[in-house]
Amino acid sequence: MNASGIDTVTPLLEEYGALTRTAMSEYLPKREPRQYLYDPLADYPTRGGKMMRPALCIATACAFGAAPDRAAKAAAAIEMLHNALLIHDDIEDESEERRGKPTLHMLHGTPIALNAGDALAMLSLRPMLDNARMLPPPVALNLLHDMERMARFSAEGQAMELGWRANPDVSVTRNDYLQMVLKKTCWLAAIFPCRVGAMLGKANGGQVAQDAFIRFGYFFGAAFQIHDDVLNLKGGKVYGKESCGDLWEAKRTLMLIDIASQMTGTDKARFDQFMAQPREERDQADVEWLLARMQDSGAIDRAFTFSQSMAGAAIHEFGRLFEAVPDSRDKTFIRDLVTWTFRRDH
Repeated sequence: MNASGIDTVTPLLEEYGALTRTAMSEYLPKREPRQYLYDPLADYPTRGGKMMRPALCIATACAFGAAPDRAAKAAAAIEMLHNALLIHDDIEDESEERRGKPTLHMLHGTPIALNAGDALAMLSLRPMLDNARMLPPPVALNLLHDMERMARFSAEGQAMELGWRANPDVSVTRNDYLQMVLKKTCWLAAIFPCRVGAMLGKANGGQVAQDAFIRFGYFFGAAFQIHDDVLNLKGGKVYGKESCGDLWEAKRTLMLIDIASQMTGTDKARFDQFMAQPREERDQADVEWLLARMQDSGAIDRAFTFSQSMAGAAIHEFGRLFEAVPDSRDKTFIRDLVTWTFRRDH
């Protein structure tokens, strides 16, 4: 919603989300084996979701002069890969709920969910390859290189987080957390969708401003992720995932890093014991104790304030990146998407 009170985000999320779902449906097979592969892998993509990533891709393409259809297949590829990684994330995090329903491994078991996630990730290449054919060969190759880099960074970021959980004694700093978020969240959530959209939108397939998109995408993606961490502590129907799931999983969020540095004496012993336990042995009372510590110490408020500062930096980078781009509803959408991040719990 802009300064005039006009919602500039929701209409395009809905419009470009519908366009993405239509494009995506062409790449979700309806053949055998359906029960144990193709129906499960189509589950998350058909549950809904915010569709922020594909909408950002299409909007960037349109801001740079393309019609929405030109980026629809790339948007479908991004959404398919995102959902494939969600399937794997839910298994690795032992999560029980996704978008208000049981996670895929809770419904079908881990082996079927793993295989469905693998297949969906591989299938995401097909629409991207089809979209790449619209570009000059050197630009198409750059697009595919970008996809490989984004997927590699996403895996590296996930590995960092999994490593911290496997080694609870490791000291994690704010800078460590932000490096993890850059890789795990920012590349897929913002950097890659914007870069792909710009490649598709430039009529001659011209060069894309590498560093500028990375800076904008980093600040926006970090603001999004940190606020998502805050929302996780609230839970509820709007959030669509397990309430306080990050605490049950002992994820190193800014809030957990914050209070870990304050623990002393018996509190530290209790905290260290909690971190060393597997998820299934953690106790509701300990989760509630950690949540109360975060609230009482101001850790949640500090994380929220920090996410707002990252959003401010994203808007600044947006101004530099899109300065020469003509005004349009798509350009406005991209700018206002940054502040929309903080309205997702309403």
